[in-house]
Formats: sequence, structure tokens, C-alpha cells
Amino acid sequence: MPLDAITVCAIANELRDALIGAKIDKVQQPSRDTLILSIRGNGRNEKLLISVGTGTARVNFQSETFENPQTPPMFCMLLRKHLVGARIAGLIQPNMERMLVFDLDTRDEMGMESKKQLIVELMGRNSNIILTGAEGHIIDCQRRVDGDMSRVRQVAPGMIYRQPPEQEKPDFFSVSVSELDEMLKNAEPEKFADKWLLDTFSGLSPLICREMCYLATQDSSKLIAQFSESEKAAFLDGLIALETRVKDFNFVPTMLIIDEKPYDYSFMPIKQYENTALTVSYTDFSSMLEDFYTKRDKQDQMKRKSQALYKSVKSAHERSVRKLAARFDELRKTENRDTSRKYGDLITANFYRIKKGDRFAEVEDYFEESCPKIQIPLDVLKTPQQNAAKYYKDYTKAKTAEKYLGDLIEKGEREEEYLLSVMDEIQRCESDRDLAEIRRELTETGFIRAQKTGKSEKIKESAPLRFISSAGMEIFVGKNNAQNDKLTTKIAHRTDIWLHVQKLHGSHVIINCDGGEPDEKTLFEAATLAAYYSQGREGGKVPVDYTQVRFVKKPSGSMPGKVNYTDFKTIIVTPDEKLVSGLKKD
Repeated sequence: MPLDAITVCAIANELRDALIGAKIDKVQQPSRDTLILSIRGNGRNEKLLISVGTGTARVNFQSETFENPQTPPMFCMLLRKHLVGARIAGLIQPNMERMLVFDLDTRDEMGMESKKQLIVELMGRNSNIILTGAEGHIIDCQRRVDGDMSRVRQVAPGMIYRQPPEQEKPDFFSVSVSELDEMLKNAEPEKFADKWLLDTFSGLSPLICREMCYLATQDSSKLIAQFSESEKAAFLDGLIALETRVKDFNFVPTMLIIDEKPYDYSFMPIKQYENTALTVSYTDFSSMLEDFYTKRDKQDQMKRKSQALYKSVKSAHERSVRKLAARFDELRKTENRDTSRKYGDLITANFYRIKKGDRFAEVEDYFEESCPKIQIPLDVLKTPQQNAAKYYKDYTKAKTAEKYLGDLIEKGEREEEYLLSVMDEIQRCESDRDLAEIRRELTETGFIRAQKTGKSEKIKESAPLRFISSAGMEIFVGKNNAQNDKLTTKIAHRTDIWLHVQKLHGSHVIINCDGGEPDEKTLFEAATLAAYYSQGREGGKVPVDYTQVRFVKKPSGSMPGKVNYTDFKTIIVTPDEKLVSGLKKD
């Protein structure tokens, strides 16, 4: 997910009006790679985030707050000394590089006017924040680079700042249309068009190179030799249109979401992923970047936090599966219990013919019509009476085991199904409270032990997710099995509509009908919510059952979230994150 030169250009264009003439009011450094500049002026107060972390490099206005360390880092203290009170006089992007330069009007220790620059290099692993004085001397930098780290370019206090070396290939935006046409004609035929663009010009990211190829040929990676004349013309027209878009600052902040996760972003609509990616457009780049990184970081954080609990539940599920398999195996063995009783009867009827020490008894099987002779295995250390007693005992044991194994298997199947539903819920957790509620539920059901924390911590019960349909009707969605039970059996009214994805684990969904009937659009939207908050979220079309709450019953002694329902109808829907986001209410 590269922050390419064009996106940096778009960000600079967006920030320029808000920043030029404003003052830096406060400097914070919540982490090693992140700065927060509080900006005041031009009728607005903003927090400007500058990140130079690997994979997170960006500059954007930020609404979310960060927790700062008790002791500010030395670099933060130095920046406060030089930047607080400084006025931003300019914001430039040198040579369409992935860097931004803030021109600052400040005052030195003597109160004299002074010029400084805050240089932000957004270049992957080599990203850096550098503060320079009026004559270009480096005052300090976030990452110091000495001769052992790089022979090409050193960055350290006291040195003259020099820009990163330019790439040897030409800048895409400095090439004329005729030159571009000639270069395409002379391109190596056996080279993929997107790779040719990336290797020939600077300023273009792999994503945009693939997009240019896709828009011309409907294939994101195609050999130049395979281009038809019309495709070559369309490819050249697309490149010219791209250049015009950038020169006219015609940018559309666009985020790509794949499997509900932020995948990439760009300065223009992206078509190459077709139906495999959800495309979300934003009004400004700051909102897009904040959503992209905040959502991605939250998902990664929740995944890390939920990993231990998920592992515990998965282990419990695997144990349940093994126990079930063992009990089914034992049950299969009980199927031969009638043979044990028959052997006992036949031995008893032939005591006079059997003596201790015999390895088997050859007798007539009078249970069969033709009375065939059969051999019954015997224990040589037992008397005939003891051998008969052993077979009767095996019969009684198998008969008793069949009864108890049936109950144990039924219980095991309920536990296995319940644990699968909990694993699905853990993967859909959105907050620490959601995890805590599931952990409490598992503790109460006995699947995990209560954590010893020294003090009893009360978990405030969260409310179900709340949505408002297009027609204005309330829709509630349970976030875990315990909440599903409460929502369906205690909160919902008898005439409300209950929905659940068919034959999969998922949330209980309730339409608050208030004594009326839901319209078709509300029913469709509620069914989409049921599909989205279920195991079917990643699939295509999902069947969802719906009925009135009065037809939903919880079996006695069943696991949390388990219900039976009748008199239902089914609707087929497709999980739609965009629709879900539009209906959700805080």
C-alpha cells in the first residue's frame, strides 16, 4: 500500500490552504515514529499527524487522540523549543518526490526572526523527520544516518541537508505527449505493460501502473506485444488523462476494502479488482487516511488481544471433537452386545460339554434355524460358569453404556456447536468489552477458568448493536450468545420479527415492530444484517430465516444462544458492509 508521489501531491494540495499562515501551538510525540502538531489559525484548530513508521508513513489531519508518554522523548523536546509559536509560511513537494517541506517563520533565542524547515520524507523504511536551520544545516532528525549505515547520504545534526538522490529514470509528469508516444512505440514487446511503466518512469506506484493497463485492456497485467492497436491508443490516452488529472488536482480519495479489511488506497477510483474489493470514496484525504490506518490498526490490535482467548476456545473445541469421536467409537462397540448375551446363553446350555482350560467351545447355535455349529472363544483360566458370567457382564455393560453414551454424545454435540459459535463471535469482536463479555460467558459455562486478578472487576454489560432501517424502524443485533439469549427471550416483544442466518452460526437480529409489520425494505435490511454478522459474511448469497419472536423457543438446559423456531420464511441476501455502515447508530 504505497503512499506514492501523486498521493503526496494530493495531500499537500489539500493541507496547504489550512496550514499556510497558521501557527504551531503544541508538539507531541506519542510514539517513536509519530508526531502530532497542534495547529491554530485560519479560523480552525487542527491536529496534524506526521508518521514515518514503516508501512504507516503519512501526513494528515487527525481527530483521534493519542496517549503520550510521561516523559517526552528528546527529539520532541527539541522540536518544542524550535517549533512552538512558529508560523507555517509554505508547504511544498520538491520534484514530485515522496516528501513534504514545511517552511517555518520562527524566532531564535535572541528573539530575532529566523527561517527553519521541517522536512518530512515519506519513503518506506527510509522515512524521516528532519529539522533544518536557515542555511540548510540539520538541527536534528528523527533517524540519524551515519557513514556505516549509508555511503550515499548521511543525515546527522550539523551536516548540510541534501535531498535523497533522484532516480535515474525520467519523471512521468515531465515527459511530453510525443515523447510518451515514442517511448511506448520503442517499448520491449515481451514486457508486461504495467512493469514497463514502473521501470520506465518515476512517480508511479505499482497500483496505478496496473490500473492504467486495466483501463485500456481490462487486464491489469498484459504483454505489450498482445496489445491491439485500439488498446495501445487507449493505453496512451489513459496516461495522458492521468497526467491531466494530476495537473488539474482532480483527485478522488479512494479506499479499497477486501475481506472487510482496509487493503489499499489511491488518489483516483480503482477498477482493477472488480467485485473482489469494496471501493469507498471520501471527501478528503485526511479522513481516508485516518480511517484506513485507524481501522487497520484496530483490527490488528483486536486480533492480537483475542488470540489467547480464541486459542483457548479452539483447544476446548478440539478436545470436544476428540471426546465425541471416542464416544462414537464406544457406541459402535455396543452394537455387538446381543452376541455377548447369546454366547452366555449357549455356554450355559453346554456346561456339561465344557471344562476349564478349553480355548473355545464348539456348540450348536440354536438361535439360528439350521442350528449351525459355532466356536465361542473362552478364557482358559476361567471355569465354564465364569466364562458365561463374563459374556453376560459384557452384555449388561454395553447395554448400560449405550444409554449413557447417547446422552453424552448429545451433550458433546451441543458443546461442539456452541464452541464453534463462540469462535465465530471472537473473530467479529470490535472492542475489549466484547472480548470481556465472551470470556465471562465462557467462565460461567465452565469452558475456561476465571482469571485471578486480585480484585473482582465488574464488567459493565454492553447493549446490542442498534440500527435504523430506511423506513425508520429499529433493528437490534446481538454481539454474543449471552446477549442473543437476552435479546430474544427478554427484550424482544412477541410480535417483533426475529431473524437468523440459516444453518450457520451468527447473531440474533430483532426488528422492533411496535405492534406493526415491517416493510419489505426493512426486512431486507435486517436480513442483510443477519448475514453480515454471521459465518456467512465472507460468502455470496446467504439464506436468512425470519419469524415472529413468539415462535422462537429456547430448549431447556441448552447452551447460550441456542433456540428452536417454527413458522418461518426464508429470504436470500448478500452481506453488504456499506449498507451495514449506513444503518448503524451509535
